Amino acid sequence: MQICPLHAKFAAELIGADLSIAPDAALIQTVEDAMAQYAVLVIRDQGHIGDDEHIRFSRAFGPLELPPSLGFSLDGRKRRFRPELYDASNLGPDGQIEAADALKRKYAKGNEFFHTDSSFNTLPTKWSLLLGHEVTRTRGETEFVDTRVAYEALDEAMKARVDGLVVEHNVWRSRERAGFSEIQSLKDSLPAVNHPLVRVSASGRKALYIGSHADHVVGMDLEEGRALLQELVDFATRPEWVYAHSWKQGDLVIWDNRCTMHRATTFDYMNERRDLRRTTINESGEERSANGPVPRAAAA
Repeated sequence: MQICPLHAKFAAELIGADLSIAPDAALIQTVEDAMAQYAVLVIRDQGHIGDDEHIRFSRAFGPLELPPSLGFSLDGRKRRFRPELYDASNLGPDGQIEAADALKRKYAKGNEFFHTDSSFNTLPTKWSLLLGHEVTRTRGETEFVDTRVAYEALDEAMKARVDGLVVEHNVWRSRERAGFSEIQSLKDSLPAVNHPLVRVSASGRKALYIGSHADHVVGMDLEEGRALLQELVDFATRPEWVYAHSWKQGDLVIWDNRCTMHRATTFDYMNERRDLRRTTINESGEERSANGPVPRAAAA
């Protein structure tokens, strides 16, 4: 196995791993070490694995965070894959490209803002692992930034200002900004939670915990707090600090939600098929969704 950096500040690729085989201690340690250093890791050439292997590999690093019940239907109850996986595709339950007005598509527009997965959950989220089953020929990159880099580049006055602040995170904040109108059900299903604005990453380096789910700073004037959060996001996403991942078939991309932000970019949604499936893992705790019981299949 070989690890090669992909960006001057963070992100690397791991070449030579085969996830069709149960991960051994050496692979697990290699990935843990690489993630602590680089925060984003691309494992190439995994087009031969399926949902079972994806889930098995993910569970080697922590308990799964299972997709929550959102209180409304995302295009029916049929599933194309195991219930432990999140859907990041443009495909409907029948495997065909979904309609332009599909509810799932409208909900997913919020992912085009820089965010960190599941910051609106009370459970501590560790990593996300996204596998490319079908990728687009052009466009559709996923962009990443390392918020450790951003924190370390802040001047001392700003560091002193943000250290110790607490931020309220809401999934409906990002969806509302993207024009998703089915907001009340999200508020009922996933109530707001608080997290520190600055946290310590697995590497021991401090990181900003921000993104589009971050609504406001607790105890600060609403507009002043939102302006501060936007200033930090703008600072962290300077073009020279962005790694844009161009997807290849079989790429498995892992990112640390505790010290990165990412966003989806647009592609020819109505004419190019895209099938990406994601697991998310927690630092600790039981394996369940943020707001419901464990699906029966998850116990397997």
